Amino acid sequence: MGRRRRSRRQRHRQADRRGPPRGRGAGFRRLAGRRRASGLGVALFFDHIVVAAQTLPEGEGWLAGLLGVAPEPGGQHAFMGTHNRLWRMGAGEYIELIAIDPQADAPPYPRWFGLDDFRGPPRLVAWVCQAKPLKAPQGSNILQASRGDLNWRIAIPDSGMSDAGGLDPLRIDWGDGPHPANRMPDQGLRLLRLDLSHPQPPKLQDLKDPRLSIQKGEPGIAAHISTPKGKVTL
Repeated sequence: MGRRRRSRRQRHRQADRRGPPRGRGAGFRRLAGRRRASGLGVALFFDHIVVAAQTLPEGEGWLAGLLGVAPEPGGQHAFMGTHNRLWRMGAGEYIELIAIDPQADAPPYPRWFGLDDFRGPPRLVAWVCQAKPLKAPQGSNILQASRGDLNWRIAIPDSGMSDAGGLDPLRIDWGDGPHPANRMPDQGLRLLRLDLSHPQPPKLQDLKDPRLSIQKGEPGIAAHISTPKGKVTL
């Protein structure tokens, strides 16, 4: 009998054991393998929320209409096969709309934010914190990426989805370079509150932000945002 073709799930499992391969795509480099982060001495700061869509045009039309503000261009992530659009929410904070890039090659490992399995209308799926120093949670790898003059390191779960169904934030470090939000025009968007609910919610003692609400309950994430049109909820 010939060798059976492996399913996508089997390929992902094999990729999970290896982690993303070194040098996959422009602007990408693997920095560290799996390790457990103690969380001690790590300062966390809110960075951005992530809205997923099946296609970027669909997500852009929906989100721009809801916010009443057009996005900034964003760009491609060659090592993940995704592309995005951005909205500033004040200094050092923004909204990221992300989708699979149909023109890019699919990576041999799961895409971030669970995009491989994303279905349905555009919606808020995750959030990201700056971490100083950046440490990889268990089952994650720290990757270095770049686009233009932006350079960042980010801890990516091997499964593509962080704990608590994506409610545990991804950790990112922009280093000493520019932050993307600070180069965008300020169009009056501000995060008012971020609500997280899960039977086993993430423990984020190192994040001191009065806008963050974490409760036990049914899985859910909601961002309340002040816009030129008034308050909206994602």
